[in-house]
Amino acid sequence: MQRSLELARRSLGLVSPNPAVGAVVVREGKIVGEGRTQPPGGDHAEIVAIRDAGDLVRGAELFITLEPCSQFGRTPPCTEAIAAAGISRVHVAAIDPNPAENGRGMDWLRAAGVGISVTENESDALAASRLMAAYSKHSTTGRPYVTSKFAMSLDGKIATRMGSSTWITGETARAHAHVLRAESDAVLVGIGTVVADDPRLTARDSDSRPLAHQPLRVVVDSQCSVPLDAAVTSDGGRTLIACVSVEASKKAELAARGVEVVVLPDRTGRVDLDALMTLLGSRGVTSVLVEGGGRIAGSFFDADMVDRVAAYIAPMIVGGREAPGPVGGDGAEVVADALRLKECTWEMLGSDLIVIGYPA
Repeated sequence: MQRSLELARRSLGLVSPNPAVGAVVVREGKIVGEGRTQPPGGDHAEIVAIRDAGDLVRGAELFITLEPCSQFGRTPPCTEAIAAAGISRVHVAAIDPNPAENGRGMDWLRAAGVGISVTENESDALAASRLMAAYSKHSTTGRPYVTSKFAMSLDGKIATRMGSSTWITGETARAHAHVLRAESDAVLVGIGTVVADDPRLTARDSDSRPLAHQPLRVVVDSQCSVPLDAAVTSDGGRTLIACVSVEASKKAELAARGVEVVVLPDRTGRVDLDALMTLLGSRGVTSVLVEGGGRIAGSFFDADMVDRVAAYIAPMIVGGREAPGPVGGDGAEVVADALRLKECTWEMLGSDLIVIGYPA
């Protein structure tokens, strides 16, 4: 199952709106076939693993991170392929949360005479649930899974009082952040970040993760004031500007650069984030990485829309009363009402630390 989980991680960000799944075929205690989910329209992990096992598949066992599908989608049901291949038992790390499945695949396999077992290893079960978190939320609510990501100094600053923020973290941490981008369907910032930093918002290739796609870039820009020569509008990548009003001429100029502009409801003079998340979800965006400054991050926290926090912490002191922090908005009035995180993990990335947690 550990190997299946490892394979599933390699498909994160590449197979949306399908879940990232890993599968391993085992015969007499040895791995004889393995696979992971292919991009939409391609084979599911089970099919790849069965094909990889070849003639050794009959009578073997299958370890898979998610319950096999039992319905026709872009591809035939995996349950039928598993039974036809002669798999004797299927070990599952997680049951499919999608209401259209949710145990049906396991029931079908039992009826076909295939043995079924669900892992009792809590670590494997948790890892599987984290891998399919975006798929789970999207398939049950129609909305994307939101990660708030920021890099800050030890004293909680994301820039100096003069606006300098290059670079707070080191190369290893920045490479890790690019992996988060590559695993996300969309990267979101506010117009303030575009004006201040002119980011490209692309995911950088690495030895550990060659890229097969770039995330959709989403800019929350109420009045559609984005400069026409901004990096997010001029390099040919996919970009969506969310605003509450836009002049026809500006919209046409952006369209000529391949940038889509959508007008959404106004909430106190700003883009209604709830409407934006609904729109993205309806387009098959299952995960959003919020990378903007304190204002946009605070808006997501105040709206209770954050599902995961990824905080990079650098061993430096910036200081300054006017130096910005990573989360603005209204925030908590008393410490007792502060948002606390659960199931936190941390890892050293060079001299920096990353903390990942989930709002309790």
